[in-house]
Amino acid sequence: MTVPAPRPGGEQFSHSGAKQYAQIWTSAVAQSGFLPMSSAETEQLLFGHTLDLAQAFLARPFTARPAYHVGRALVDAHLAGSKVIDWSVRALGEQFFAAILPGRRQTRTVRQRISSLQGQLAAGFAQALRDRTFVQQERISRSAWAARDMAEQALRESEARFRAVFAGAATGIGIADINGRIVDVNQHFAEMLGYSIPELRQINVAELFHEDDAAGMWELYTDLVQGRHDTARVEKRYYRKDGSIIWTNVSVSLIRHDDGRPRWTLAMVEDITDRHDLQERLRFQALHDPLTGLPNRTRFFEQLDAVFAAAKPDDRIGVCVLDLDGFKRVNGGLGHDIGDQVLTVVAQRLSDYVAGRGHLVGRVGGDKFVILIERSSGTQEVVAMAQASLGVVAQPIRLDDHQLTVTASIGVVEGPVAETAPVDLIKAADTTLYWAKAEGRGRYTVYDPLRDEREKAKTDLVAALPAALERGEFTVDYQPIVALADGTVQAVEALVRWEHPELGLLGPDRFIGLAEETGLIVRLGRWVLHRACEDASNWRRQFPDRRIVVSVNLAARQAQEPGIAAEVSDALKRAGLPAELLQLELTESAVMTTAGEPLLALHQLAELGVRLAVDDFGTGYSNLAYLRRLPIHSLKLAGPFVEGLRSDEPTSRVDEQIVDALVRLAHALGLSVTAEAVERAEQAERLRALGCDTGQGRYFSEPVNAAGIVAMLATREAGVIGDRLEL
Repeated sequence: MTVPAPRPGGEQFSHSGAKQYAQIWTSAVAQSGFLPMSSAETEQLLFGHTLDLAQAFLARPFTARPAYHVGRALVDAHLAGSKVIDWSVRALGEQFFAAILPGRRQTRTVRQRISSLQGQLAAGFAQALRDRTFVQQERISRSAWAARDMAEQALRESEARFRAVFAGAATGIGIADINGRIVDVNQHFAEMLGYSIPELRQINVAELFHEDDAAGMWELYTDLVQGRHDTARVEKRYYRKDGSIIWTNVSVSLIRHDDGRPRWTLAMVEDITDRHDLQERLRFQALHDPLTGLPNRTRFFEQLDAVFAAAKPDDRIGVCVLDLDGFKRVNGGLGHDIGDQVLTVVAQRLSDYVAGRGHLVGRVGGDKFVILIERSSGTQEVVAMAQASLGVVAQPIRLDDHQLTVTASIGVVEGPVAETAPVDLIKAADTTLYWAKAEGRGRYTVYDPLRDEREKAKTDLVAALPAALERGEFTVDYQPIVALADGTVQAVEALVRWEHPELGLLGPDRFIGLAEETGLIVRLGRWVLHRACEDASNWRRQFPDRRIVVSVNLAARQAQEPGIAAEVSDALKRAGLPAELLQLELTESAVMTTAGEPLLALHQLAELGVRLAVDDFGTGYSNLAYLRRLPIHSLKLAGPFVEGLRSDEPTSRVDEQIVDALVRLAHALGLSVTAEAVERAEQAERLRALGCDTGQGRYFSEPVNAAGIVAMLATREAGVIGDRLEL
């Protein structure tokens, strides 16, 4: 028989299983001692509590608060023995789930809910016991005070009543004089400590103090017996006669003479050993990963904060943040059960190696671990730990029919404690971990503050790019492209610059790559295209006999835009520039797709009449065969080929032969050749001798703004370097 209950997936819990659980619970309670009601009544009561716990376990949203009320209800029903709460908490974890959901596999969520129910049940039970104890204490205190002022007969009657309460109380009670000598104790107190009552009357209370509590307890006791306080409450340990430890909740009251002088101390002692042990287990669960048993993120940061708080000026600290490489493939390919087993094996290996050397290792994320090296002796020690950890993780893992090998990446940070803070230390370690993964995985990387500054600067530039474009912070300069045969300017290449308000003028090498990564290159490239077409149109109107071609770089992402041909056509129309006066430069990778086929956009652009050039030729595919199928007009040789044409060294002769072969083959395909980065006269001369058509570089002219090009066109000699450049 089942009853509906709200739970994930719409399933129901077993009513018969809950009934059976309540019967077992009743039997366990009966074996623990006195039952204040009949067995049937007890079973009916516990069956109701079982239903409350089941509904709380399955409720959405989940809350463990009903378990707190169940714990209080047990005490209110006088089911308050220590064995009752011990069995109830353990069975809630071991038998409860199997009873209400038979056959269902426990998950991490199930374990977390059960743990929360256990904690709340114990908390409610303990709080109810404490409340009841305080009520008893208040009654006893009132009896003691009343007895002092009563007549002799009334005093004897009160003492008799007090003695009855004293002897029969379920809480340990002890009376001592102001010197600490025990005057009297009840039987429960004696049993709690494992002594007889006569033995305790021969003992001073200080002899029972645990050494870890002794100093503080003696100070508190001294203040009490000297009359500075009337009451004191503390949770402390006592030694039993056999040397074992008992945890207690102690409430001490001072009883004075009629003139106010301290006379006795009355202590009420509650055994909370079971509750303390449960709290310690719950604390362990709160500070440790339930899957691997390693310290969790909370525990790690507790320890990290403690290290910083106790650090001396010269102390150093080291941290290794470790993340498994490609772990999602394990979960996705083999399932989360195998993934959990892999994590457990890795955690055990790291614990055996790292913790065995006195360092803390914890799991702070899904497949992320961290190693804390307190009082590091230097970077070498932390690096050695990282290297060893990589080796430990990389050992083959055998699980059932699977043999797996996983690798990890590690970010390493080490330095003086005084020069950092916990949050900055972890942030630096995480940053370094990302570097390690980006550099190939299966490795460690040591934190480099200079690199971090560069990365942050790049991040700042990325964040500022969109607003910079809106604010008009970009400009375009132009570098002449010169005919090597006669030195005349044939074209200019548009080069974008960023006039950063804080960093000054930035070249394209500082931000073009970032714009490509973020996708802003499409907007930026569109703006450069329109600006270059407008400037070229202005030159054409001012100097109609100078047919200067403007060459604009087209990024791979721009070339892949579906409307790139329409965008170029619009820019030409808006500026009134003939298509043949516009050249678009693309890198080799940009003109080829991943399948090795030419981009459709190239043919669409060629149909507009626009010239197309392959930029930095020789750094990408370096394959001339595909050029036969593409509407390419020109090749631009990469700078390293030109740089080698400087001397008579063997490498220079090799570069010259390569350039000669490329020029001949390009001419055979009907393509012109432009050499980039021409910086010296001998380079220009050797290129001319090899038949290279045009060149550009600092030898001819630095990039200038649009007005500088106008100045060049206005005079035959303006912009000439030596006598090489003519217009």
